[in-house]
Amino acid sequence: MTGLTPEEATALTLSLRVAGVAVLVSLPVGLAVAMVLARGRWPGLWLLNALVHLPLILPPVVTGYFLLLAFGRKGPVGAFLEQAFGLVFAFRWTGAALAAAVMGFPLMVRAMRLAIEAVDPKLEEAASTLGASRLAVFRSVTLPLILPGVIAGAVLAFAKAMGEFGATITFVSNIPGQTQTLPSAIYTALQVPGGDTTAGRLALISVIVAVSAVLLSEFIARRVAARIRGA
Repeated sequence: MTGLTPEEATALTLSLRVAGVAVLVSLPVGLAVAMVLARGRWPGLWLLNALVHLPLILPPVVTGYFLLLAFGRKGPVGAFLEQAFGLVFAFRWTGAALAAAVMGFPLMVRAMRLAIEAVDPKLEEAASTLGASRLAVFRSVTLPLILPGVIAGAVLAFAKAMGEFGATITFVSNIPGQTQTLPSAIYTALQVPGGDTTAGRLALISVIVAVSAVLLSEFIARRVAARIRGA
C-alpha cells in the first residue's frame, strides 16, 4: 500500500473485501437463475427476467432505498436476520456487499445465460441416455462448457462491485473505516479543496484493479477453453 494513507488503504481493502464477498455469495444463485432463464419454459419466466435486470434499469439510489426498506434494522428481512442470526446489513460492510451483489447480479446472470444457451442440448441428452443423472450431466458436461461464461460473469460482477456507489452510499452511508469503499473515498476527496490529487490516485488504483481482474479472467478463460478443446 505504498503511497496510500491509512484511510485510503482501508478503503481499498474494504472495496476488495466487499467485491469478493459479493461475487462469492451471488455466484451460485446467479448460476441457478441463469440456468432457469436459459432452459426454463414456463409462462412466468418473463417476470423473473424482468426482476433480475431491474437493478440495471432503476437509478442506483432507488435500489439502495429499497434495500434499506427491506434489509434495514426495521425492515422485515433485516429485522428477522438480526433477531435470528445476529446479521446486520444497514450501515455495515455486509450491507455494502449486499448492495454490490444486487447491482452486479444482472451482469453476472446475463453472461452465464448466454454461455448456457450456446451449449448444444444434444451433448447433455447423450450423457443422459448413458444413465447419468441430471446433477452428473451438469457437473461433467454443462459446467465445463459454460465455465468461461461463468468466469466472465464473475469478473463483470466484481468490476461492478468495485465501482458501485449510488446504492451503497444510500444503503450503508459513507463511514470511513466501516463502509467507505473506493468510489465513496473518491467522492469524499472531491468534496475537499485540493482533494483532486487524492481522488486521481484512488481513481488510478480503481482502474488498475479493474484491468487486472479482466486480464486475469481472460487468462483463466483461455486456459479453460484450451483444456476443453484438448479433452
